[in-house]
Amino acid sequence: MKRFLCLFILCVSANLLFAQNSNYELKENILYASSDADAYSKERCQIDVYYPKNKKDFVTVVWFHGGGLTGGGKEIPSYLKDKGIAVVGVGYRLSPKVKVEDIIKDAAKAVHWTFDHIGEYGGSNKKIVLSGHSAGGYLNLMLALNPRYLKDEGINADELFGVVPFSAQCISHFTSRAEKGIDINQPVVDEFAPLYWVRKNNVPITLITGDRELEMVGRYEENAYLARMFKIVGHPNIKLLELDGYDHGMAYPAFPILIKEIERWNK
Repeated sequence: MKRFLCLFILCVSANLLFAQNSNYELKENILYASSDADAYSKERCQIDVYYPKNKKDFVTVVWFHGGGLTGGGKEIPSYLKDKGIAVVGVGYRLSPKVKVEDIIKDAAKAVHWTFDHIGEYGGSNKKIVLSGHSAGGYLNLMLALNPRYLKDEGINADELFGVVPFSAQCISHFTSRAEKGIDINQPVVDEFAPLYWVRKNNVPITLITGDRELEMVGRYEENAYLARMFKIVGHPNIKLLELDGYDHGMAYPAFPILIKEIERWNK
């Protein structure tokens, strides 16, 4: 009897999980580079779209993976599944095969694709949120703060619904510094630093880092300085959160915060 009951519970649970997941669909390996792009661009410049099938006007998170701009691959974070939102997992070219400038331009093209096509899946291009971890968070901020990259794609950066970078580099990215022969421990703020582009607009930005004593060197302090400069220029919607007890791999505690921020903005 106990064995039958356990089997029954497992079957019910599996059916419920299937029923839940059947409300979502995943489209994989969609090319966002131009059709005449080189082989490496066609390999890397692809996205996956995970979206609710029976919902309209939903929020879409464009998710950029981490990896120091030298590694990693497109992903749909499991925590973001089945939350009533769409997730666009972005792949992009990597250093040293391309420069950091090229990587940021790839990211802008992926956002352009999302603005142009998310409506075909039922979503709203008025509700596009940028998020990502580490290098992905850096790309979030470069697109949101230096409007040139999205403007070159015909997109107004000030029309983003929100930006939630996880443990983003806010000075010039260390891969950009390496391109110039600058030591990894030499801080620089140039055109490849989100801090260089601090400006006032109405796009809500929530900066999340791990514990300042456990994070990558200076990562919390960079975000804290960026938050302070936003406040100085009068940005009305900036939040800085430090996750005590978590190191650079703080993505899981940050995911629930991302969902809560989306719910707050989407009221």
